[in-house]
Amino acid sequence: MCGRTSCHLPRDVLTRACAYQDRQGQQRLPEWRHPDKYCPSYNNSPQSNSPVLVSRLHFEKGADSSERVIAPMRWGLIPSWFKEGDPSKLQFNTSNCRSDTIMEKPSFKVPLGKGRRCVVLADGFYEWQRCQRTSQRQPYFIYFPQIKTEKVSSSALTPGSIGAAHSPEDWEKVWDNWRLLTMAGIFDCWEPPEGGDCLYSYTIITVDSCKGLNDIHHRMPAILDGEEAVSKWLDFGKISTQEALKLIHPTENIIFHPVSHVVNNSRNNTPECLIPVDLLVKKELKASCSSQKMLQWLATKAPKKENPKTSQKAESDVPQWSSQFLQKSPFPTKRGSARLLEQWLKKEKEEEPMAKRPHNQ
Repeated sequence: MCGRTSCHLPRDVLTRACAYQDRQGQQRLPEWRHPDKYCPSYNNSPQSNSPVLVSRLHFEKGADSSERVIAPMRWGLIPSWFKEGDPSKLQFNTSNCRSDTIMEKPSFKVPLGKGRRCVVLADGFYEWQRCQRTSQRQPYFIYFPQIKTEKVSSSALTPGSIGAAHSPEDWEKVWDNWRLLTMAGIFDCWEPPEGGDCLYSYTIITVDSCKGLNDIHHRMPAILDGEEAVSKWLDFGKISTQEALKLIHPTENIIFHPVSHVVNNSRNNTPECLIPVDLLVKKELKASCSSQKMLQWLATKAPKKENPKTSQKAESDVPQWSSQFLQKSPFPTKRGSARLLEQWLKKEKEEEPMAKRPHNQ
């Protein structure tokens, strides 16, 4: 099951994170459809708009089906045959679609047969683990393992230069940061019976959980792991439905950490939703110096903007996540990725005024 996600990147950064190669091997950035409808959020819930990748051929006749478009769509699929004038009156939940019944329910079978496949973009998703001793549920943030990369300039492609990268060197500079989680979905187009704009909406396909997530929840999104899987799922012009459905299965290539209960309320939209928390601190264990700094950083909720002259710090001065503050889980502790998450959130906070500038235009 997947009922809450995070996708907080500014529009231009999200675009660079979705760089791809078309069928001719040309490096490209996807174009946007109705970009004004995209609203970055740390806490997306059903019925809100979220960005999805789709083939350009869905919107432009004669287009290459390997080319991609980012389109904000409503989470919770509204079937094209729905006759009510208010989509909120749909009597059943369509935010998720089970892979084992996808070909049985017309709400999903019909758009799937039309090739309306999409890739839902997110930093990661949230899931809640029911505690055995209490009725409370502990939220976790689940995402792709992250690989540390050297910082390079991303100025080769500016927000307005949607299209092809100019050279292999530019291609390497398009994106070197957080790896987005790519989830398989289906979308549909609903036309109000009394006329008006079409409503595009989507559902996330779910599968049985992988072994690592079984202790948290028995279902998980169908995650498309890698560019080849994403390309095949989107390219309905070349890849048949039967062939595409072979990509729908659990993946073990994910990690997770516990987060604050602040995420339980969908109105809370802050970095605190993503930040790792300590579930159990044994009294006999003493926090290391770096862990104490981390806890002090968490207490401030967000780091203050640094003076450029003093922003460069020694490696030992950067707070690091400590495994002694995390509840044991089926996965081995991934300190590197958790540390990257901290640095990533800190960088996003410091660059927030510049990042939000395109949305205010």
